[in-house]
Formats: sequence, structure tokens, C-alpha cells
Amino acid sequence: MKTTLTDKNKKLEAVLWSIALPGFAQLLNHQYVKGILFIGLEFLINVMGNLNTIIVLSFNFKIEEAIAQTNYLWLMFYPCLYFYAIWDAYKNAGGGKKAFAYLPLAFSTYFVTVGVIFSPSFTIMGTLIGPLWLPILSIPIGLTAGGLIRWILLKIYADDET
Repeated sequence: MKTTLTDKNKKLEAVLWSIALPGFAQLLNHQYVKGILFIGLEFLINVMGNLNTIIVLSFNFKIEEAIAQTNYLWLMFYPCLYFYAIWDAYKNAGGGKKAFAYLPLAFSTYFVTVGVIFSPSFTIMGTLIGPLWLPILSIPIGLTAGGLIRWILLKIYADDET
């Protein structure tokens, strides 16, 4: 089956809307209950974890203040919701059909959550990274780890079939 430009556009549109706000892509895809649920959970976790305050403080390089404002018990839920909503949007737009395609986003979730956990004390060259930047810096590590594990699993299963 050939992938058309329209198919790729639909997948990219779903991912980008979901990155903007979890649930938007589901609404676009006429999955209203799921979309409203994701948006509701996004607002709940955002408010309870003080995420918008953390974002503003972090962009102004007030990392210690951002750490003080962070409710880590709530913020730890955010990566799971965020990356699952992106995956769900992508899959419902026709993506994710290849074997183990979910692994890069799943591992990003794990690494970003670990980034949230260690963000109040983790430093790079003596600089405190904080609850916004350390999780963001964890995304490429998670994507790489998940991609590598996917590649290994594909090799293992391909060898089993031959």
C-alpha cells in the first residue's frame, strides 16, 4: 500500500494539534468523548502541577522559583498523558502500523517522567536545569532509546523468520 501526501499530511496534522494541546487531534478526528477527556485531564494536571507557572518562570530563567512552584506529584502524570495523546492521534490518523512503532514515544514518556523526578537537583556543569528544561532535554534520549530497542527487536524477529 502506497502512502500518499494526503496520508502523511493527516498524520502530521494530528501530531501537531496533539502537541499543541492533548485532545485537539481527537476532536478533529470526531472522537469527541476521548478529546474532551484528554483536554479535561490536561487542564487538571496543568493546574494541579502548576505547569503554566513553571513554563513562564523557566523561560525567564527563574529555575529555583519554578522548582518551588512545582507540584511533582501531579506533574509526573503529565508525560504519560501528553505522549499517549500524541500516539493516539497519530495512530487514529493512520500511522503506527509498523511493528513496535510505539516504542520511541513510550520510551520518551519514561525518560521525561524520570527527568521530572530528578529536575529539582539535576545540574549540567553546575547549572540547575529545572522542571521544564530537564524533561524536554530527556525527549531525544527517550526517542533514541525507544528507536534503538525497536531496531533490535525488529532484527531479532526478522532473524527468527529467516
